[in-house]
Amino acid sequence: MEDQQGSKNLPKLPIPGKRNILITSALPYVNNVPHLGNIIGCVLSADVFARYCRLRGYNAIYICGTDEYGTATENKAMEENCTPQEICDKYHVIHKEVYDWFDISFDEFGRTSTPQQTEICQAIFKRLMENNWLSENTMQQLYCDTCERFLADRFVEGTCPTLGCDYASARGDQCEKCGKLLNPTELKDPRCKLCQTTPRIRDTDHLFLELPLLKDKLQNYIDETSVIGSWSQNAIQATYAWLRDGLKPRCITRDLKWGVPIPLEKFKDKVFYVWFDAPIGYVSITACYSPDWEKWWKNPELVELYQFMGKDNVPFHTVMFPSTLIGTGENWTLMKSISVTEYLNYESGKFSKSKGVGVFGNDAKDTEQPSEVWRYYLLANRPEVSDTIFTWEDFQAKLNTELINNLGNFIHRVLSFIANTSGKGYEAVIPDAPGADSHALTVALAEKVGNQVDQYVKSMEQVKLKQGLKCAMNISGEGNAYLQESQYFRMYEEDQASCSIIVKTSVGLVYLLACLLEPFMPSFSVKVFKLLKLPPETTFSLWEEKDLERVQKPWELIPAGQKIEKPYPLFKKLTDDEVKVFKAKYAGSGGADRAKIEEAAKKMTEKLKKIHISE
Repeated sequence: MEDQQGSKNLPKLPIPGKRNILITSALPYVNNVPHLGNIIGCVLSADVFARYCRLRGYNAIYICGTDEYGTATENKAMEENCTPQEICDKYHVIHKEVYDWFDISFDEFGRTSTPQQTEICQAIFKRLMENNWLSENTMQQLYCDTCERFLADRFVEGTCPTLGCDYASARGDQCEKCGKLLNPTELKDPRCKLCQTTPRIRDTDHLFLELPLLKDKLQNYIDETSVIGSWSQNAIQATYAWLRDGLKPRCITRDLKWGVPIPLEKFKDKVFYVWFDAPIGYVSITACYSPDWEKWWKNPELVELYQFMGKDNVPFHTVMFPSTLIGTGENWTLMKSISVTEYLNYESGKFSKSKGVGVFGNDAKDTEQPSEVWRYYLLANRPEVSDTIFTWEDFQAKLNTELINNLGNFIHRVLSFIANTSGKGYEAVIPDAPGADSHALTVALAEKVGNQVDQYVKSMEQVKLKQGLKCAMNISGEGNAYLQESQYFRMYEEDQASCSIIVKTSVGLVYLLACLLEPFMPSFSVKVFKLLKLPPETTFSLWEEKDLERVQKPWELIPAGQKIEKPYPLFKKLTDDEVKVFKAKYAGSGGADRAKIEEAAKKMTEKLKKIHISE
């Protein structure tokens, strides 16, 4: 779609008088392949909202990229016996390929290992120094004599010190079990992740952001914006828990090589801690998108910032990043709205690439289910309030019941009837429908559809994506009920005028569904537009009040005389045998067992392909 600057090749900039929305999703770590939980937790949710904003005619851009600096990358480089840069180059491509397959519509998908990142990060640091929000302190850090190096947080594991947790494999920066942020020296029974020996404590000088001194400014921002921006409840709870516990000075430097260097002689051998530099990646990636990045990031009067992430990222975005920007004294665009997901787990446990447990981004396409099916499942199952679990049985039920029996069935019934030859249908030409606005059953349907669209818009504006999807799917359900009650097959024989009204109204709903579901299932919408012989760039504008009023007359959404293509099933059923194959394939196993499962799965897949072909 062409942007408001008049060319799809030029970067979009804020426009006075328009609603300008800057959307980010948490930058995925570059050191691994994203799994389904990672995908729904940030990039997919943000993509749905970005697509919705474009549907509404808002001037929106969606910024994301790989988080490439820090311990995790150094760690992965050691595992794969290569340089951190090589790891970043390799996995950036993998991430991009996964997101491309999932139809993620970034305006810019960049990286944090860029000159722009170094320049902007160091500039922010210098402003904090000038404004006296930084302090220098000697801290005790774990040092491994065997490896002859200070151990950054992720090179240390041990037992979580939090009362009642006692998780034995807590990382040096955060406990994955209870979520508490930690310092490595707080761990009980610490061990070096590289050699498993017990490290010792040694003194090292570091720089700290004085969060306690910034608390009043931060508190004012949080109190005001959490209400205005309708922050999700889990974000509010996590943020105020941090404030209640009391803010402490937070170290912003690390004894590492791979990162943004500190621009001070005394600290020239250190780099910025990843929590400090990673959120600045949103800014630097925008700078890669446009040299006029400040028009987005230093323009709070014109720009609204919406940020998407998993629950473990909340304090970095509601406390630390805003404190950093506030501390510069510059007029930054601070986050207005935050959308937070809980965790999506796999079957009876967690996703694990090393153990082969769970579906990862590059696995989804091997299931031969298209991206729109995976998008639909993840969004219908979006963990907005509590953790949810992916199961193959639930995936099968969502596909076979909701997508095939509800949505696919409605569209196929309508288009097949229109495509039928004369005497049985309309020879693929949409009929006219005079008198529709006085047809009682149709008028009643139009009112229900109008209410669902109103609720859809309200939900999407509040970033309640799961509810928005439900509203759209409800329209399909209403369409099926309408067809059933109208007895359209009988009407074709007995009352051609009424039948034409029913058919033209129903094909209007098909069009409306393709438009409303575009943010959720863009590839599906393209297929429907092709069946309706509409250009692929077609969208249903919800820009103005009059556009919303159009849905009150669905029989007017598609012109009479419009020809359609011959319909075909839009979704492929998932069988019980296929579910068994996928459950075994992604259950996790080691060595020979894993190889046997893969081979058995391959044979079963080939067998099922032959069955589908013969059907």
